[in-house]
Amino acid sequence: MSDQAAPNSSACVKDEPALRAEVARLNNMVTLLLTRTRQAQAAAANANEPALRAEIVRLNKMVTALMNRAERDMNANVSEFCLFQNAITLENRVSGRTAELAAALSENERVNRDLQQAKAAMEREIDERRRIQDAIEREKEEQRVLIKRLEEAHLQLLQSEKLASIGQLAAGVAHEINNPIGFVSSNLSTLDGYVRDLLQLLDAYGGADGLLAGHAGIGEQIASIKRGIDLDFLRTDIAVLITESLDGALRIRRIVQDLRDFSRTGDDKWEWSDLHAGLESTLNVVSSEIKYKAEVKREYGELPLVECRISQINQVFLNLLVNAAHAIEGHGGITLRSGCKDDWVWISVADTGTGIAPEALSRIFDPFFTTKAVGKGTGLGLSVSYGIIDKHGGRIEVDSAPGKGATFTVWLPVRRAVAPDAAPEAPAA
Repeated sequence: MSDQAAPNSSACVKDEPALRAEVARLNNMVTLLLTRTRQAQAAAANANEPALRAEIVRLNKMVTALMNRAERDMNANVSEFCLFQNAITLENRVSGRTAELAAALSENERVNRDLQQAKAAMEREIDERRRIQDAIEREKEEQRVLIKRLEEAHLQLLQSEKLASIGQLAAGVAHEINNPIGFVSSNLSTLDGYVRDLLQLLDAYGGADGLLAGHAGIGEQIASIKRGIDLDFLRTDIAVLITESLDGALRIRRIVQDLRDFSRTGDDKWEWSDLHAGLESTLNVVSSEIKYKAEVKREYGELPLVECRISQINQVFLNLLVNAAHAIEGHGGITLRSGCKDDWVWISVADTGTGIAPEALSRIFDPFFTTKAVGKGTGLGLSVSYGIIDKHGGRIEVDSAPGKGATFTVWLPVRRAVAPDAAPEAPAA
């Protein structure tokens, strides 16, 4: 309020000459009236006093009215002039303040623009850092996946090297066994011929018993020896022993040969192979795992020769057969089936074991996943089998339920050029 009053007072002072002229004019009028009043009073002494007094009163009232009017006019002029001055002052101040506000607004807009640009730049930087962070996270995840795959590949490599070493050892042992069993077999065959010749000679000697009638002592000695060695039993049993020995040697040679064929790590050529022969060869190798756990039933169909790496396919058969035996608690059965459809062949291994839980079915081909007890399996058998069949352009199907056993069906193209996706659906068992 003091700031506004000061300009009003100064505005009033600036118009003081006009006000002084107005006041002088009014004073002149008052002076004139006072003069006329004095003249009237002087005349009253000589004239009618009541009338003069009335005139004096009238004139005094006029003077008072004129003075009041002069004061009012002066106050009104002063007030209007001050209001005008205040309006001009306020207008100037408003104009100045408006200019200041416009400048402040312009500055504010500039600051806002700078802030918006800074905000946009910051948002771009945040987005860029977020993209970089996402890229880093993706790269970390890829690295974790790669590290896991490398670990799995390393363990698979170690397992493969171990299996390769075992295979080489088995091949060497089989070779070492094959040599002595070869001459044992050969010697047994020769011995069989010798025994037949000796028995034929004994028969000839037996026909000459009548010639010994005159030599009672010799005849009695020969008869006593025959009774002591039970020649008739010996004649029958020796042939059986030689036959069984030859059969055992033949079985050993067959097992050794199958073991050598199965452990051929360097022979990995594509060739036309008999899958039934490969399956039977693998059965001989794993007979010790199966014969005490299950009876093997064969329901083979007609199969053409298949272009494959037979040593790898035999590895698949071995894994499936061993898993089937391990899945059986107590004693059960394993059924082997085979068939063909169009340009595809299939072989299935079905067991009467415990089956596979539904939540484990999607993981059974993952490396190192196993449902076996700790120390009983590596978790690589089915993973390796899946990889082998996939490289052959085929697939492995699984049908299982808890308590109802499991059936693994291997589909293979007759020729390796067939795409895996073209494999037909498996027929009903």
